[in-house]
Amino acid sequence: MASISKAPLLIVLVLLLFSLHFFNVISVEFLVGEEHGWALPSSKEGDQRYNEWASKHRFKVGDTIHFKYQKDSIMVVTEEEYNKCHSSHPILFSNNGDTIVSLDRPGLFFFISGVTGHCERGQKMIIKVLELPSHNSTDPSKNSSGSADSSSGVHEMAALTVGLFIFSFFGAVLSF
Repeated sequence: MASISKAPLLIVLVLLLFSLHFFNVISVEFLVGEEHGWALPSSKEGDQRYNEWASKHRFKVGDTIHFKYQKDSIMVVTEEEYNKCHSSHPILFSNNGDTIVSLDRPGLFFFISGVTGHCERGQKMIIKVLELPSHNSTDPSKNSSGSADSSSGVHEMAALTVGLFIFSFFGAVLSF
């Protein structure tokens, strides 16, 4: 009779353990420029403010970047338009003061301000988006270069540790 009352708890425990696998695929929203937002850099900050900010973050497919700005705009452009600081037909244009851009593919994304002169003064940014690791390879512990992928190993170890803790905790609870 006691084993029947433990069955729902055991089912919940098993579902919780299997859900740990999905924690690895969480997307992140990044606030561009953090507390400064998307604004014209001051002369002392130099023209690399946003590229320096971007280089401190790791962007993955599925992440989003959030632009907050006033009396400005944001344009997603090609590399050539980025280098010219001008675009007649941007991939995306927004001037609503609160723009979220989804990073939907691996590769480079180029952003410039749509206000005349702002891009030339440093209000531009390149973001490199990394591809999510595929789980279709024959050996999931190897990446494309053949070396061990330490981040997936860390996630697997964390999931195993949490799972063992949960099993031991509920095992102790169920034994009472």
